[in-house]
Amino acid sequence: MKKVFSRALVASLSLTGLVTDVIADDFPRKTITMIIPYPAGGSTDVLGRILAASMSNTLKQQVIVENVGGAGGTIGAARVARAAADGYTVLFHNMAHATAPSLYAKLPYDPQNSFEPIASVADVPMILVARKDFPANTYSELVKYAVANPGKVAFANAGIGATSHLCGVMLSSVTKLNLMQVAYKGTGPALNDLVGGHVDMICDQPASTVGWIQKGNIKAIAVATKERIPTLKDVPTFTESGLKNFELVVWHGLYSPAGTPAPVVAKLNFALQAALTDPMVVSKFEGLGAAPASAKLQTPEGLRAHLKAEVGRLGMAIRTAGVPLQ
Repeated sequence: MKKVFSRALVASLSLTGLVTDVIADDFPRKTITMIIPYPAGGSTDVLGRILAASMSNTLKQQVIVENVGGAGGTIGAARVARAAADGYTVLFHNMAHATAPSLYAKLPYDPQNSFEPIASVADVPMILVARKDFPANTYSELVKYAVANPGKVAFANAGIGATSHLCGVMLSSVTKLNLMQVAYKGTGPALNDLVGGHVDMICDQPASTVGWIQKGNIKAIAVATKERIPTLKDVPTFTESGLKNFELVVWHGLYSPAGTPAPVVAKLNFALQAALTDPMVVSKFEGLGAAPASAKLQTPEGLRAHLKAEVGRLGMAIRTAGVPLQ
């Protein structure tokens, strides 16, 4: 009886392996949907669309973008976690994927165990910008104004858990300034209100702010990097401005639902790595202040380890800042 069971089990496993190989060999045979868990027009959306277009060329199937915003990116992430583990639904998310466990008490998925990491994609610095007629033009002037007007500086963000929210609360925590956090359902709506003069500031990525800065619709205060960024050479770093060691670089990654066959993940990884060496992608990323992830992180294993480390590091920062669970 044991021998019969063993043979049946071996046959079953062999068949499963064959089926997986057939699926992988045939992948992709239809359109792939890339879920971006934010509204259109934001930084992550801009980068994701550039990536999707290049991956489409490599995979010979269209990779379409679908924006599923809300709740700091958790609604879109939950949708991918529930999707079929076949590689046809993927998640393009930023570092907010790692902060979610520290911000939401009832998260409907596990960022580390509900997904198969495909690869890290790009690192993007954060930049502090203000409405064009805001009284302060520099970080030191901002401090003086905020101290004189406690709780009156309206600091916008793309929603609780978004990178702009994390940057804002960390800035408030480090500087001890009383800034009024105003949450939106995405970077696009927040920036529209900033341009319209309805809020005072936002801390976000160059991908969504450089265009507005160059047109004179908003003004840059400081960048959260060690050195100035090429696209905004005239904008000082926080360190230059008097706030030492305030650095925040947003990383982005691509994921598929847990259980996606390894050969399918490998094909998606191959297309992603090809995109990150595509001269057009590299040029567009540079124009947005983004840099492709290091070769070490452009692997499923690299992203898995990085995500685990960031869940711990960012969770500590959130608790230190005193951000309450949602």
